[in-house]
Amino acid sequence: MSAPSPPVLEIKDLQRRYSALRPLRLKSLVIGAGERVAVSGLDAAATELLVNLLTGAGLPEQGEVRILGRSTAEIANGDEWLASLDRFGIVSDRAVLLEGATLAQNLSMPFTLEIDPVPQEIAERVIALADECGIPREWLDRVAGDLPPAVRVRAHLARGIALEPALLIIEHPTATVPPADHAALAASIARIASARRMATLIVTMDRAFGMTAAERMLELHPASGELRPVRKRWW
Repeated sequence: MSAPSPPVLEIKDLQRRYSALRPLRLKSLVIGAGERVAVSGLDAAATELLVNLLTGAGLPEQGEVRILGRSTAEIANGDEWLASLDRFGIVSDRAVLLEGATLAQNLSMPFTLEIDPVPQEIAERVIALADECGIPREWLDRVAGDLPPAVRVRAHLARGIALEPALLIIEHPTATVPPADHAALAASIARIASARRMATLIVTMDRAFGMTAAERMLELHPASGELRPVRKRWW
């Protein structure tokens, strides 16, 4: 009998100081293949730090982060670290879009650097990706600088899933999106991650969003580092 596969993400007793009054602490978080987890209680600075720790761009001062069973501290050199980034899809306003290029050109970039013009076979993949992420096709020929917030976050989502990462990390997806669009975006994330069996970590301050997009909603208690379940209220 083969050994069970390790979790996609495992955090244990993590601690790392940064510019806040207290360090970032996370006692325990495990996300398995296909599981969607939302976490609240991290502001933008703490979220950026957490993403850096998950991707191995930084290391915890205490504790451990393991991706697919391997500690990020075991990454030996810069080339290995760059190769390891393919395991992650990151949906973040910090990600760069080429504002003067069309949305289709931006969505082509995970597949090719030849974007002027976009090769036909890549263009077909871009259309399929846009359809999957709920982006109306009429936006594909518009420059990225013209995208409204609700389309822009879906563009980041499309780029995040393009290369089928092991772990999709979504940073505060509703921060710039009008409230009227929150429910549809949460439903899209849940649908896409479920269909792709993609482990997903969503950091959000919006509990309603998190409960719709994820299977588990957890709240960080910064002093202890505990992640406690958030339960739905029926009143």
